Amino acid sequence: MKELLEYLAKSLVDYPDDVQVKVIEAERTVLLELRVSPEDMGKIIGKNGRIAQAIRTVIKAAAVKAGKRVIVEII
Repeated sequence: MKELLEYLAKSLVDYPDDVQVKVIEAERTVLLELRVSPEDMGKIIGKNGRIAQAIRTVIKAAAVKAGKRVIVEII
């Protein structure tokens, strides 16, 4: 799931080298913290948060196959 989030974020931003994903795992929950360049925050969040919500939806769909619960935080 980390690789999928990195791929999605890097394909959206102008500075793909600044994309960082930190994974924090609990028993059945995985927290993915996404960090991007400040100039790219608007591109990741999108108008009214639509792109951020779409990213979360794709990641959650991938997590269902793994039987885990995933939370994506954009920092």
